[in-house]
Amino acid sequence: MANLQIIERSEEPFRDRDEAARLLADHLRDFSATACLILGIPRGGVVIAGTIADELNCEMDIVLARKIGAPMNPELAIGSIAEDGKIFIQDDTAAMTGADDEYIRREAIVQNKLIQDRIESYRAVLPKAVVTGKDVIITDDGVATGATMKAAIWATRQHKPARIIAALPVGPEETLYELTKDADEVICLRTTSYFYAIGQFYISFDQVSDEEVMGILRRHHTASK
Repeated sequence: MANLQIIERSEEPFRDRDEAARLLADHLRDFSATACLILGIPRGGVVIAGTIADELNCEMDIVLARKIGAPMNPELAIGSIAEDGKIFIQDDTAAMTGADDEYIRREAIVQNKLIQDRIESYRAVLPKAVVTGKDVIITDDGVATGATMKAAIWATRQHKPARIIAALPVGPEETLYELTKDADEVICLRTTSYFYAIGQFYISFDQVSDEEVMGILRRHHTASK
């Protein structure tokens, strides 16, 4: 099981995603190197990833993975599909929930279609980064159930990074412990016993638009040239 580092147990909200990312970056300085890659989960996680990449002078990218949810319980992840179409299934969980091969095939088609819809626009701006052999930090603006983060970790693991670090501003403690089963390290700035929504930790938590995501990707593509 991976190491879990919770910085503080507090209900104090961040001003916005940018402030949360800057504070999180302060605890990721050891990963600031040419062999480090920051992956953001669209859309809010791209804002976090962009700021962390600026602070650490690291390469950034997005992780376009989708979870494959269980029958009758779509929030329970039984696997994931990556943007290249690679599928990862947790066989024990799939069997326990009655997800047979035909169900998984159908769900993979649905989730892959959603990924491909985004790839067309996102990858025209920022080509996919090389993951193999790098310390990869996967981030989002927070986790609740952790299913999307798990999907991102599983999909990234298939490309053989050196390490995967799940770095988050906020999340419930039980979810963070669950993530230690999949990541090599989990770092979270704040958690609380009264966690009911990610938005409770932000004064400003506006929806992130595709235009804002595209702007961040363009900026980092230009900086990497």
